[in-house]
Amino acid sequence: MSVQISASDVNKLRQQTGAGMMDCKKALVEANGDFEAAVDYLRKKGAKVAASRQDRDSNEGVIIAKATADAKSGIVVEVNCETDFVAKNADFIAFAEKIADIALANKPSSLEELKALDIDGKKIADALIEQTGVIGEKIDVSKYETISGDKVVAYIHGNYRLGVLVGLSADAAGAEEAGKDVAMQIAAMNPVAIDKDGVDSHTIERELEIAKEQIRAEGKPEEMVEKIAAGKLNKFYKENTLLNQEFVKDSSKNIAQFLDSVAKGLTVTAFKRVQLGA
Repeated sequence: MSVQISASDVNKLRQQTGAGMMDCKKALVEANGDFEAAVDYLRKKGAKVAASRQDRDSNEGVIIAKATADAKSGIVVEVNCETDFVAKNADFIAFAEKIADIALANKPSSLEELKALDIDGKKIADALIEQTGVIGEKIDVSKYETISGDKVVAYIHGNYRLGVLVGLSADAAGAEEAGKDVAMQIAAMNPVAIDKDGVDSHTIERELEIAKEQIRAEGKPEEMVEKIAAGKLNKFYKENTLLNQEFVKDSSKNIAQFLDSVAKGLTVTAFKRVQLGA
């Protein structure tokens, strides 16, 4: 004998899972009115939807950057969906914020560890599959970064399109505002490293090789090539390493000089920049 499924039961399951009315009704019918079995049915349906969407691109989404209350560490996550419409949805943003809060509280060492953490009584990996079933788009967490330091500042730019974490060497007076200014600089100028010591050898070799080819093409004598190339490399450092970049808000200073003017010796110890889809 089949169990009567009331409209209130369907609505209760809908509130609990976020799934559509017809899906909830079907789940309760299939589960013979058993709510736990109906939730399992919906989860299985969600998993099936997710599996069929693995080849879909999820290049839309949000970047959430957060620092701890004591400003000693911070995290940035990228939570993806397929369309801009979903990315702007308040429920989707709230879901991404919740994942970011869990990451901030637990500091997992990898993206895999993050997905294994609990959210609302289930693993984040399972919740992503559930959300895929509920929303009908592939939902995933594609990036997770963290830093720590004496003062960590988090910044979200452009309606959740880009997130930056900045670690400063001291929690000095004015460090919070300075950190925000430096984060905006990183968002705008996309430096490759903090200073020239942080630039990897492959990048240096490539820049030198390009510079030498340009100089030779200009017909300069071979004995001058190395010297001119070294000058071009220094220009590369000035334009592409954070502390040597001109400060966007005051071009009379570079970032190192700006930070030193805020507090003597203040500098950047770490940064992370995560851009949507990049």
